[in-house]
Amino acid sequence: MTKLFSIFIALFLVTTNAWSDTPVPQPGTSVSPPMPYVIPSPPKLDAKAYLVVDFNSGAVLADFNANQRIEPASLTKIMSGYVILSELKNGNMSLNDMVTISPKAWKMPGSKMFIEVGQKVSVSNLIKGMVVQSGNDATVALAEHVAGSEGTFVEMMNKYAQVLGMTGTHFANATGLPNPDHYSTAVDLAKVAKALIQKFPDDYKWYDQKKFTFNGITQYNRNKLLWQDPSVDGLKTGHTESAGYCLVSSAHRNGMRIVTVVVGTPSAAKRVSESQKLINYAFRFFETHKLYTADQRLHDARVWEGKQNTVGLSLAKDLYITIPRGQYKNLKIETTIKSDIRAPITKGQQLGDLHVSLNGKVIAERPLVATSEVEEGSFFKKIIDQIKLLFQSLLNFIGL
Repeated sequence: MTKLFSIFIALFLVTTNAWSDTPVPQPGTSVSPPMPYVIPSPPKLDAKAYLVVDFNSGAVLADFNANQRIEPASLTKIMSGYVILSELKNGNMSLNDMVTISPKAWKMPGSKMFIEVGQKVSVSNLIKGMVVQSGNDATVALAEHVAGSEGTFVEMMNKYAQVLGMTGTHFANATGLPNPDHYSTAVDLAKVAKALIQKFPDDYKWYDQKKFTFNGITQYNRNKLLWQDPSVDGLKTGHTESAGYCLVSSAHRNGMRIVTVVVGTPSAAKRVSESQKLINYAFRFFETHKLYTADQRLHDARVWEGKQNTVGLSLAKDLYITIPRGQYKNLKIETTIKSDIRAPITKGQQLGDLHVSLNGKVIAERPLVATSEVEEGSFFKKIIDQIKLLFQSLLNFIGL
């Protein structure tokens, strides 16, 4: 019996010592105490509400009344564009489709592309008329082409808003004309702007076009940031008397993209200058890093009673973090892995957590999931592992 006990002890020590944990790569190494850093307060803007968020990490860098209900005006056309681009991507229409302009589209008030009743206009040109010229006529023509009527198109807009988590939004039309049941928030407008850029990166090029000529009439994009700041490549302006002057913009510098929302400024010039303040603040004082990609193997976890003794651990999604500029070297990465992990294991099953902290404050937490499945081992393998676990518990109890 003593000999059998010795054999099991030896077997336990060999198998456990042979398995080694793969450490998570550290983004930076700081051998001296971290230097204090100072982030000034965000600029105070002459606007009813505003927000600036990092596109990849989702970090909010500055905000004011960001969840307050506001009138979106022509910022509504960001969602209209999202629906239209979704229909194109799904193959339900093409850029070359010719749309016959209805009387309703032709007589729309406000900004116009100057299309005529009965005229046949391509989807491609109508998109330019909606995005560059903010044409209400072009928007309604597209809505009717997509859904048969503007009312049905608005139903689609509201369903997409639900999918995107725009809980503070309800659309009553496709253009943004004033309506008591037509409202949104700065947070929600940032959500749809980010979704449009992310889902339609090739089509996003429509939003940095500075001018468009149709029927001999040249109109210029009302987003003057496109001329003022070369890092800005979209997105949309809006204005009504009740909403004020609004602008949702996106800018990209040195691998970092941000989205800004400014609503309710007193003038067209102010919506540009106030948006520029947010852009400059975000890029001057913050930086974004991609720490790990989805499915990147970060750890190996010990698995008991399985056909294999280990399983890789990774993140389910890419991990981006936005931090004060110059603080990357002070990041600390820690992981916790469940003890006594037993087969069967399914791919994607959470088996631990990853924690990212900066100067003692946790700034991101993500689940660690199995990179593959692990099937149950044979009856003999289960017995052996159960004995190993028993001896492990015993050794832990006696302090060895």
